[in-house]
Amino acid sequence: MDFASLYDRWFTRIYNYVRCHVWPAAEADDVTGRVFEAALRGAGTYDAAKGPEQAWLFGIARNAVIDWARARGRRAEVSLDDAPEPAAGDPRLEAALERKEEKAQLLAAIAGLDERARDIIALKFNSGMNNREIAAMTGLGESNVGIIIYRAVKKMQKDIEGIRKL
Repeated sequence: MDFASLYDRWFTRIYNYVRCHVWPAAEADDVTGRVFEAALRGAGTYDAAKGPEQAWLFGIARNAVIDWARARGRRAEVSLDDAPEPAAGDPRLEAALERKEEKAQLLAAIAGLDERARDIIALKFNSGMNNREIAAMTGLGESNVGIIIYRAVKKMQKDIEGIRKL
């Protein structure tokens, strides 16, 4: 296994997955680094017959996120401070503030999901995996993954609508 090509191929998707679970961004950077460090150390243990490289690497990422949360003795929390502040005097200030508010609403809705749904949503939308890939990684059936995604998206829509009514 060529580690440099593995890193190039998977870094963005792994980082997006980790970032969905880990705040602030600096800690997500650290956790992502630990994922690839563990992958490098364990490269000799990867067996293609047991599953795709993607499932192996996302399994490492999932464990790293769990370790991060355990070390803090809590679930990952949504931090509205992580959303970047728009530049002063920006003519698109109102649009930037609206995007920041929408991002905060989405993060709050994701945080309201149970751990399994949040994980699957992160794999689907942050890491770009399809239902079959998620099923292979999680050990769930492909149709079950689709149902979890459908229900999670519906719950998030309902939660966001509730937030907007406040």
